[in-house]
Amino acid sequence: MNFYDRLADRIATVDSVVSVGLDPDPARIPEHLEEYDLPRWAFNRRIIDATHEHAAAFKPNAAFYEDPDGWKALRETVAYAHGKDVPVLLDAKRADIGNTARQYAELLDDDGMNVDAITVNPYLGRDSLEPFLSREDKGVFVLCRTSNQGGADLQDLELESGEPLYERVAALADLWNRNDNVGLVVGATAPDELEEVREIVPDIPFLVPGVGAQGGDAEAAVEHGLANGVGLVNSSRGIIFAGENQGEAFADAAGQAAKRLKKRLNRYR
Repeated sequence: MNFYDRLADRIATVDSVVSVGLDPDPARIPEHLEEYDLPRWAFNRRIIDATHEHAAAFKPNAAFYEDPDGWKALRETVAYAHGKDVPVLLDAKRADIGNTARQYAELLDDDGMNVDAITVNPYLGRDSLEPFLSREDKGVFVLCRTSNQGGADLQDLELESGEPLYERVAALADLWNRNDNVGLVVGATAPDELEEVREIVPDIPFLVPGVGAQGGDAEAAVEHGLANGVGLVNSSRGIIFAGENQGEAFADAAGQAAKRLKKRLNRYR
């Protein structure tokens, strides 16, 4: 099965489209975990234990792991999530040319990592993404319309055809989807644009960030983010730091936050 077949099975198993973002900011990890050799791994393990029954996927952001201990923590995290039968989407936003792109794509097959999907940046064009797209069993989420305020600086630029750049990216992603392994990243903070992108690509699953701490539209995220019931709605800080300043109870609070988001999203499925 390819990634989206496996994701569909996971969604059905837990009745959830929640993606839990594992972004263990060292400044926000509870103090009692600092005594561990790998505090980020200690934090993630407890978050996974508390949330996995509500998670369709876990989404670690590579930015929080890019140091020697961080990569060790990430490898442990991926293996542990897989042990819970939860797929892992690495939010790395990779892309480059030639050999560099091929090296980045090795993250998908690394024996110590072996993530199930990855986010990529389409700005360098098709050839920069080919090493990712060619891995038929891996999911490739292409940045399309992001939820940050500055995303409009480039993504909303109008082309000669009259369409904004993010709509052209969506159409190109559809053309690149020859292995049925492409998804799009489309933020929940602009529900009208989310609907527009869905009209362009009716059959491609979306990863929809911005529903948690950023206050995105949960109903639109579900209505337009899923393709044949498959897609992911992500919350990172809103779940993993729900119990911030609660000491050892932080993980229980995260579990409750994931459960609440699952129920909230399921009202619209």
